[in-house]
Amino acid sequence: MWDRWLPQMQLVELHLGQVLHESRETLSHEYFPVTAIVSLLYVMENGAAAEIAVVGDDGIVGVSLFMGGQSTTSRAVVQSAGQAFRLKAQQLMDEFNRNGAVLHLLLRYTQALITQMAQTAVCNRHHSLDQQLCRWLLLSLDRLEGSDLVMTQELIANMLGVRREGVTEAASDLQRDGLIRYARGHIRVLDRAGLEQRTCECYEVVRREYARLLPHVERANR
Repeated sequence: MWDRWLPQMQLVELHLGQVLHESRETLSHEYFPVTAIVSLLYVMENGAAAEIAVVGDDGIVGVSLFMGGQSTTSRAVVQSAGQAFRLKAQQLMDEFNRNGAVLHLLLRYTQALITQMAQTAVCNRHHSLDQQLCRWLLLSLDRLEGSDLVMTQELIANMLGVRREGVTEAASDLQRDGLIRYARGHIRVLDRAGLEQRTCECYEVVRREYARLLPHVERANR
């Protein structure tokens, strides 16, 4: 597989806020984040949006292609700048249609992604903004090296589909309790264990499912 893919793969820089695809666009490329994180957002007719999943070095942006849909109702936006490998959509489909190991791996990843989407919907409906923010921070950390995130409160509010004032209050509470340090769009997690204790069950449900289906991407420090 790699002998066929590597000559076709291109290492690209993804910039904060960059849109990789809009909803209902036919996908021309697949992205495999390396150091970047990409948010999948559902966009309403009035322009309001909310995050339904995040993709990092554990996955791929563009599962609708090999699931047969060719397009998706979500928008893919770079949440954390970094690098990714880009592959032409047809190249991935050729490999998928060989019915080999790639097919089974991509289907397992899709199952994990669906779990994250479903748990996000439940979390946004039933849990506090404080818990949602902790879940979001932990999911982002799992897809980054280190404990720092570059993200404004306005962007976090857009991701969670809530008011900026609510994020400001929740972030202030976390900072007051010594769990994070926040300044000028830069978040440093000081106490990961504290975030895990404070968040809801949703984070652990998603983490366990990714570890079960994709054990090769589970980092030792998670």
